[in-house]
Amino acid sequence: MSPFSKAHTRLAALRADLTGDAFRPEDPGYDSARKVFNSLVDRHPAVIAQCETKADVVHCVRFARDLDLHIAVRAGGHSVAGMSLNDNGLVIDLRRMHTVTVHPGSRTVRVEGGALMSHLDHATRPHGLATTGARDPTTGVAGFVLGGGTGWLDRAFGLAVDNLLGVELVTSDGSRVRATDHENTELFWALHGGGGNFGVATALTLRLHPLPEFSIALLTYRPEAGPDVVRTYREIMEAAPPEAGGGIIREQLVDALLTYTGPERDLRELAQPLRALPHVAEILTALPHPELQRVLDSPPGLRNHWSAESLTGLPDEAVDVFCELGNAMPVPTATRHLLFPQGGAIDSGPDRYPVPFRDARWTVHPFGMWEDPADDERCVQWVEDVRAAFRPWSSGAVCLNLIGDEGVDRVVAGLGAANIRRLAAVKAVHDPDNVFRFNHNIPPL
Repeated sequence: MSPFSKAHTRLAALRADLTGDAFRPEDPGYDSARKVFNSLVDRHPAVIAQCETKADVVHCVRFARDLDLHIAVRAGGHSVAGMSLNDNGLVIDLRRMHTVTVHPGSRTVRVEGGALMSHLDHATRPHGLATTGARDPTTGVAGFVLGGGTGWLDRAFGLAVDNLLGVELVTSDGSRVRATDHENTELFWALHGGGGNFGVATALTLRLHPLPEFSIALLTYRPEAGPDVVRTYREIMEAAPPEAGGGIIREQLVDALLTYTGPERDLRELAQPLRALPHVAEILTALPHPELQRVLDSPPGLRNHWSAESLTGLPDEAVDVFCELGNAMPVPTATRHLLFPQGGAIDSGPDRYPVPFRDARWTVHPFGMWEDPADDERCVQWVEDVRAAFRPWSSGAVCLNLIGDEGVDRVVAGLGAANIRRLAAVKAVHDPDNVFRFNHNIPPL
């Protein structure tokens, strides 16, 4: 049988086996299926399989292995580097698998591999429960958690990966495995930061925390007030309890956001130094936690280039650099310049996992977003300028969720040089042929 005939026969068999759909480039719906969050990415897979069940995922992995096709996994969210697509390979698209099941008695939740943060928040909110989620409701839960996971609640509840209790995985030979603290324990360790390197995560089980009250203070200032605002915010956060979080968000104006996993009256006192500075707008209110996600809700279809640096501290010189680079942001674009505090439950969380950015004090996150291709060069350059300017205060680590494809050295920075050999050994057991390579890749040992 010719290679073409074999591929045609196997594709027909895959389509017959799938509960979901499979698209080839000539099929109606293919172009829609291959669109991703970042419009800088323009790739053309040979097949896009929209899975609805674990069995669908197994069929897809075996189909790709039989035809020696590369596999990319689309778990629902951003993947700013476009790692959820490939050229001339198979994309396993999990977005139809987005069921979220809350177990209030055990304070746990099972989240299917294609669920977004909005699905998770919608399911947990009625129970007065929450876990650390991303800062944008359109982020995919699986990629976010398995990459470490830093969000609005991390100072109170720890990194997302600290709340990971189990992963259901389809490995490179089509086997179904489960990883927990008691089953496939070495794989479970590797999944705490190692992302999609070890298989297709069809479901995750996460720990939930009581969140009966949640409050925010959002104050807006003119750009010239930036240095005073950031210094004041720094002083507040360096003395704040773990219940407090938030960040500085620089767009055309300067926003100082304080979040609090508690009542508004407690937040009001914490925010007083910021309220004492001249500002142009103020919101201080109790708020359902999922509503906060709208603050950084990022529209799809823009051109994106992001990066980040984990910082050992935020001295006055670094504050000045942050504000100067905020003034230099490319305009008019949707670009944002972000600064988040760490500490709290992030720092006190378990140190055994491959998430070396845990002990940083702050994270700076240049977030380039624009529409016009003519702005590509200046927007990308601005992000790179921010990274370069903050290197004097860099811890050397980085949260891989916050960056694109920045090369092998940055993967090592995101996982820790001391962890790489152990991770590569796990990779060699569960994906010896590096089938799952469209990610922040860990080559097998």
